[in-house]
Amino acid sequence: MTVFELTRALVDIESITNNEERVANYLYEYLAPLAARYDGSVERIEVEPRRSNIFAQWGASPTVTLSTHIDTVPPFIASREDDEFIWGRGACDTKGIIASMIKAVEALLEAGHRGFGLLFVVGEERNSAGAYKMAQISRGSKYIINGEPTENHLALGSKGALRYEVCATGKMAHSAYPELGESAINKLLDVLADIRQIPLPTDPLLGPSTLNIGTLSGGRAPNVIADEARADIMIRLVSDSTETKAALHRAAQGRAELREVIEIPAVHLGSVEGIPTTVVAFTTDIPAFAEAWGQPFLIGPGTIHVAHTLEERVPKAQLLEAVEIYQRIVKELCKRESK
Repeated sequence: MTVFELTRALVDIESITNNEERVANYLYEYLAPLAARYDGSVERIEVEPRRSNIFAQWGASPTVTLSTHIDTVPPFIASREDDEFIWGRGACDTKGIIASMIKAVEALLEAGHRGFGLLFVVGEERNSAGAYKMAQISRGSKYIINGEPTENHLALGSKGALRYEVCATGKMAHSAYPELGESAINKLLDVLADIRQIPLPTDPLLGPSTLNIGTLSGGRAPNVIADEARADIMIRLVSDSTETKAALHRAAQGRAELREVIEIPAVHLGSVEGIPTTVVAFTTDIPAFAEAWGQPFLIGPGTIHVAHTLEERVPKAQLLEAVEIYQRIVKELCKRESK
């Protein structure tokens, strides 16, 4: 299969988070003959029932591991193509990346290279469950090349994420007599207004930390004083979160409860001479892997600006370029380790 054919075959397998079984099986069956032909191995690593990571390696221990996730966000969108793009859910995030990584490995094996692996994980779009599972398992990898859409630029850094639920409570009353109640919505709005005024840090490489109030809900009816209200907020971290967390709690104190949902730290990443670089604001599986899979790099075809949209697509030219770039980085990192 060509990289285009493999991309479309993967896109056409629905693999929304928690439903990755079919695409995992497809990848296992695709990689098994490649492992057998070149004295490698391929295995399913169960994360949860019917949810498995796929890991293949060639050589006693992988110096470099090419990795990305196999789940997508909803809704499922089948593939199509034109002269310039392959379209569909996962085209750039990250079915095209999977295809490019596999085709790069095929070319490396045919050229006689060994000492690398492929790792495809579940759950990145929800909670990085697959990556956290692999953080408990070491295969000796010294470097991990994580695939996300960066337009084939090596990301020198990636912002983190800090997510909270902000919950306020009040007392119901008839809206004609507000003095008899206490509006949870008013309390929440006041807290959110103060949170929006918190000075957030800036990093010389990653730029400014940013805040998004993503959801608002609460109340019973227009003629009832609201007894409950909540919001979901997300802060894109660029540095240590200690002072930001303290400021959030000061803003909410006595008026609302902060419930921390997840924290993913910002990361600084590796580079390879001659490959263009960038900085990205999105988060990845890299922090979840911790140090178990080696020094991280981040690169892949496509742009994050169309990921998670109805217009998701990946340029065919970038898929072909990624096949060459992944080979180049693997060879360079293997050379580094041999010195």
